[in-house]
Amino acid sequence: MFKLLVTFVGLSLALLIPSPAVAADRPNVILLLADDLGWTGLGCFGSDFYETPNLDSLADRGVKFTNAYAACTVCSPTRASIMTGKYPARLHLTDFIAGQNRPFAKLQIPQWTKRLDGEQRTIAEVLKGSGYRTGHVGKWHLSGIGKQASGTKPTDQGFDVSYERPPGAKGYLLKTPSDGESKSNYLTDYLTDKACEFIDQSKSDPFFLYFAYHVPHTPIQGRSDLVDYFTSKVDPDAIHQNQTYAAMVASLDQSVGRIVAQLEKRHLTDNTVILFISDNGGLTQRNGKHDGFTENLPLRRGKGSAYEGGVRVPAIAYWPGVTPAGSVCDEPIITMDLFPTIQQLAGIAVSQTQPNDGLSLVPLLHDPHHRFDRDLFWHYPHYHAGGDSPYSAIRSGNYRLIEFHEDERVELYDLAVDIGEQNDLSESLPTKTRELKEKLHKWRESVNAQMPTANPNFDPARQQKVGRQPKSKRPQSS
Repeated sequence: MFKLLVTFVGLSLALLIPSPAVAADRPNVILLLADDLGWTGLGCFGSDFYETPNLDSLADRGVKFTNAYAACTVCSPTRASIMTGKYPARLHLTDFIAGQNRPFAKLQIPQWTKRLDGEQRTIAEVLKGSGYRTGHVGKWHLSGIGKQASGTKPTDQGFDVSYERPPGAKGYLLKTPSDGESKSNYLTDYLTDKACEFIDQSKSDPFFLYFAYHVPHTPIQGRSDLVDYFTSKVDPDAIHQNQTYAAMVASLDQSVGRIVAQLEKRHLTDNTVILFISDNGGLTQRNGKHDGFTENLPLRRGKGSAYEGGVRVPAIAYWPGVTPAGSVCDEPIITMDLFPTIQQLAGIAVSQTQPNDGLSLVPLLHDPHHRFDRDLFWHYPHYHAGGDSPYSAIRSGNYRLIEFHEDERVELYDLAVDIGEQNDLSESLPTKTRELKEKLHKWRESVNAQMPTANPNFDPARQQKVGRQPKSKRPQSS
């Protein structure tokens, strides 16, 4: 589904697509976003316990991306990158909303933007302006808090309708069963009912459905029948062993199956593109302790960390009649790529006044062996319970360099031979290390990335303590 050292990337391929006024039979687009689903979280991506037949079937009919990345190691920044096609660092939206404050840590985090500013034009606004009906279902996680909430809801940012967690839900459990087809009190089922309703209501017009799941994010709560099913199948020798987590993944997969069935029922399958990805890696530890929820092996660590486990995610694309069935694409892609991809699919020429940081994936959907000439970047100037201290990173070819801001230490890995990032090459390959570090710094300057600063209140004895959030200034457009 996704060498950026310039301010923005132009997308000449999209200019070859006819304008919406003359494009015939523009496809519907469904974007499915899992929450905290790690790279090996699907059967077709190597899980030895989770069962995902519907997503596996989608991969069998489409393209599976083995080097897909989230723009951030946590959720809100990645979601912002999808909506705007811009790096979180450029938006200054670099942590989950509302974030976490560590008043005694070595570094002081920057005054970042805790909302998706209304001045940012979203992919939903672009599509709506071109005649698409737009629907959001599930977890938005881009709204401001308190006085900063105005103008930041999905319906303020291009979505005709939005269905979110109903009032009174406790985690994934609703007060009463859904009144939709599922008759279930499980949140994923309720939201799937709403997604199917949206498809039914939109069948006469081209539509864009953004279904942002909550699963398998904490709290770890599975539907009881699925928990019972996986309890009898736990293998103590398997990498994945948590039956409740497996049930959550299964509920996600069943939801995808229902979406596909609804398309078939309404004879919309042949004219609908389905894109699937996760917002960051699976959560494996908090405060230095492994939670036992899931595992991202062979990748190192998980959500909140600087390593591959925090940002490499499963991704699938299915475009009937276009994607070569059962194909695998090893080209690195990233969540900003979704914006220009969807724009091109809809036949909308890229505006030079609204460029972005992604590249359209349409060439890869036609030919999974196509190659892009670019580097990918990450910038997380924050602390997180699940990971490391503030960092920036670059992937260039097979090399990945990480710079940790507390001590300016760098680590370099060759992912072609060391996907688990165990052999630091920064000292043995000084020229490559210097080259990538310079590229990373130039990129940060090009996007005006906010940097953490020395904390005058640093206290080693209390550096892990979480405190109240500092008062935010009015977010600046970026």
